[in-house]
Amino acid sequence: MTVFRATARYAAGSALAAMMVALASPAFAQADPAAQPDPNTNSPAAALADQTEVDIGTDIVVTGSRIRRPDFDTPSPVVSLSAATIQQAGTTNLTDFLTGFPALQGSSTSADNSGSGAGIGFTGLNLLNLRNLGTERTLVLVDGRRHVASVPGSQSVDINTIPVDLVDRVDVLTGGASAVYGADAVSGVVNIVLKQNFEGISARAQAGISEYGDAGKRFISVTAGKNFADGRGNIAVAYEYGSESRLQSRDRDRLTGANLTGFYRNPNDPEFQPGYTGGASNGIPDRIPARDLRYNDTAREGGIDVDFDGLPDYIVNGSGQLVPFDVGTVLQPGVSSGGNGTRIADYQNDLLPKLNRHVVNAVGHFDVSPALTLFAEGKYANNKSYSLGQPSFDYYLLINDDNPYLPASLVGNGGVLVTRDNFDIGQRGESIERETFRGVIGARGAVSENANYELSYVYGQTNVTNNYVNDVYDDRFLYAIDAVRDPATGQATCRINLDPTAGIDQPYTDRYTGAPATFRPGECVPFNLFGDNVSSQASLDFLRANTTDRSRIRQQVVSGSLSGDFGQVFRLPGGPVGFAIGAEYRKEQSSFTPDPLAAQGLTFTNALGRDKGSFDVKEVFGELKAPLLRDMPFAHRLEVGAAIRLSDYSTIGRTTTWKVDGSWAPVRDITFNGTYSKAVRAPNIGELFGALSQTFQFITDPCDRAEIQNGTQFRAANCQALLSGLGVADPAAYVDGRTSNIPGFSGGNANLREEEATTWTAGAVFQPSFLSGFTLRADWYDIKLKNAINTVTPGQVAQLCVDQATLDNPFCGLITRTTTASNTADIGNITSFSVVPQNVASFATAGLDVNLSYRLDAGSAGLFSLRVNGNYLDKLEFFGTPGADVTDSRGEQFAPKYTVNSDLTWQMGKLTLNYGLSWYDKTLRYSNQTVAGNPDIVAKEYLYLKELWQHDIYASVDVNDRFQFFGGVNNVFGQRPDIGTDSYPVSSIGRYMFAGARVKLPSF
Repeated sequence: MTVFRATARYAAGSALAAMMVALASPAFAQADPAAQPDPNTNSPAAALADQTEVDIGTDIVVTGSRIRRPDFDTPSPVVSLSAATIQQAGTTNLTDFLTGFPALQGSSTSADNSGSGAGIGFTGLNLLNLRNLGTERTLVLVDGRRHVASVPGSQSVDINTIPVDLVDRVDVLTGGASAVYGADAVSGVVNIVLKQNFEGISARAQAGISEYGDAGKRFISVTAGKNFADGRGNIAVAYEYGSESRLQSRDRDRLTGANLTGFYRNPNDPEFQPGYTGGASNGIPDRIPARDLRYNDTAREGGIDVDFDGLPDYIVNGSGQLVPFDVGTVLQPGVSSGGNGTRIADYQNDLLPKLNRHVVNAVGHFDVSPALTLFAEGKYANNKSYSLGQPSFDYYLLINDDNPYLPASLVGNGGVLVTRDNFDIGQRGESIERETFRGVIGARGAVSENANYELSYVYGQTNVTNNYVNDVYDDRFLYAIDAVRDPATGQATCRINLDPTAGIDQPYTDRYTGAPATFRPGECVPFNLFGDNVSSQASLDFLRANTTDRSRIRQQVVSGSLSGDFGQVFRLPGGPVGFAIGAEYRKEQSSFTPDPLAAQGLTFTNALGRDKGSFDVKEVFGELKAPLLRDMPFAHRLEVGAAIRLSDYSTIGRTTTWKVDGSWAPVRDITFNGTYSKAVRAPNIGELFGALSQTFQFITDPCDRAEIQNGTQFRAANCQALLSGLGVADPAAYVDGRTSNIPGFSGGNANLREEEATTWTAGAVFQPSFLSGFTLRADWYDIKLKNAINTVTPGQVAQLCVDQATLDNPFCGLITRTTTASNTADIGNITSFSVVPQNVASFATAGLDVNLSYRLDAGSAGLFSLRVNGNYLDKLEFFGTPGADVTDSRGEQFAPKYTVNSDLTWQMGKLTLNYGLSWYDKTLRYSNQTVAGNPDIVAKEYLYLKELWQHDIYASVDVNDRFQFFGGVNNVFGQRPDIGTDSYPVSSIGRYMFAGARVKLPSF
């Protein structure tokens, strides 16, 4: 390895010497053919959307290479989406638009990061995910440069920080690009190219709303630019405001009350009856759609357990009467249809967060001379998001006989246990403000006619303030529910108010009990557990805790590069050899400071640790393009290329990435392309230095007798051995009847190493000379990732423990089960877990991308443009540990086998019409592994979730050169989510209408 590094440095030095000779020599390089015009930018409508006047010669820098070359003349598969295409989608949010394209289906939108679906601190984020390999493996660039992250401890960029109307195009490069752009580009790069040389003033105003009169969006943008010094300089400033309304699940009838439908165990399947010995697959569906779903061991009013068996016996209804608890029809442990337990629909919280974004972006440059152009960019983005999720909840709270709120008929029983969902205290949620600052300064210019340089410095900072609302002080809650009657007044009061030495006696709950009180003597206000919304406002105010976490992320990048070609000094039959060489220094810093209350575990929300970490990396890179042949028989164009990057991280040491590629066009009409690359991804700050933090998760025990058949062939034997060793009398009959969250911990792992990926692509581009304006590109991609850094969910940890060939694996040590319990039925239950990132996983994905574009000028019939992006997913596999059985995700949710996204645009004079179609095929409701091991998991008519068929229309009218009106409808035919889901295959928004206007003034 040492010899190789020395050789690489020597080669780079030799190449640089050769370049200096070339730059000192006269240049007689032949110009490459002119770049193909973008078919979407010649209409008045497109001109209003695409206010760009870029003049950098016939060559441009295409994503996937630092060498200037004609647009799309690259071996790497790149999809370019123009400003006009974005405009016709009617989008005010880039992520909503980009997720319609096959490679980005797994991206995380505002809908994914709302309510309880959002991880802590993630509300409102929009994160791109290429090839379903993770946001951390997708590198987002702006004008080819890195952008500061928005998630503490990561490199993930919130696309809300990108000004939509300043975007000139978005290039999506799939496949390894680490050699060109560095780490985090294992699955590819999304390069957002902004408009330059903007002259005049343009503005857009747009508003939209769903067919239900909600989910509204409002958008305003203004861009002003001015050339000066006879066109040698330009400065432009853009401002955008976007607002999106919060959408709650209760706004959709199908998700409320008794209407909510879910798939649960079939009570008529004898498989779930005690003593059944007929085998797992008996032809009767294990799960059926059910309505009026309820948790049968808890209630909003407080389920009262008088015999201490863990199940409610009574509730106090809305009339204040004590009535028996109705368990309903039990579907599975903890869940019933009917009864008077808490409705599961009540836990179906926000579908969309409230989001407000302000983005100011300034760009400018000045041409001092052909050899020196100074440029600068500044940005400030302020994004605020708000969403509510689940309330706090409690199991088995001990209430003594002297509690004045205890129904009189239950006094004398020695106390009762209360299990309750605390909706009256309020749904917990997040109100997050993210401020992003980014500045770029640099210089670029021509060293000669065939070489250019660029030097730049990028500074970025993101400040995150996360306010948690409606959290609950643990100590206050426990003191408040321990109510007694004040002998002086006869009124209910807290025991602690009368006896300052009173403790908290809660032997059956995990609520925190050991810290000093967070209130002064005499301030406690009693809380009534018996009934819903029966406590005073003063009591609610006493219990509620609003806490604040703060994060800061900083990024600094210094880079310099020299690119061009060797002219006559190094010329092949196909033309001069192109090159790019450069160096980069990058420093990343991230810190997270939890609220002091939360850090000590004094509230219901998870106890979070303080994170702080940083790393830097020094890199050198080089790239060559060798045009071997041109304009010869069977070699219209033949070229090969290579790139290498040497990196030195302060955390993991040295790494090397490289790629080779080639293009061969035997004739003008068709070009064959191929790439092969070795890529690495270094662990990020959070993966390395994340502090140990508390978390809670629902875990479906894979060893439950109803889950045995849903795993690998190893699960049954492993569960038998595991449970037997813990003292479970009959492992085959083991049932985990709990529905409560299980406490655990998550954190970083300082021993992580880099991931390693092997990526190759092979494809062809067809541009027939007999069909002007037609381009068809097809590329096969194959990505294999080993030593992958993976943090699996607690539920996956439990599954991976027993689904491996042996229990001697890295996952079993992360799960704790009980060996003793007062109730023998609890022996074997999972009681805690730990989740940390590990270099144990492997990923593999492969498929075919097909991209078609066609532009037809039909004369008096108008101008037609067609764009089609399609994908065939051949595999999407995950290996939990080396040698483990594969987990195949192809054909599951968000990983359909076939996907198509298309647009057809027609322009006639001042009128432009666009029709868009998004389609993908049906996907399994359950995982491939579950269906393979349990063929009667569900009836055949429910086995697959339905296809996506989303039709969108758009129209614009140019009143004149300055004014345009536009509007459209997304999801024209109002496709709805499939039964048992709230947002698949389409969101719950429904049909969405929008309208707006654009104005352009040529100068000011």
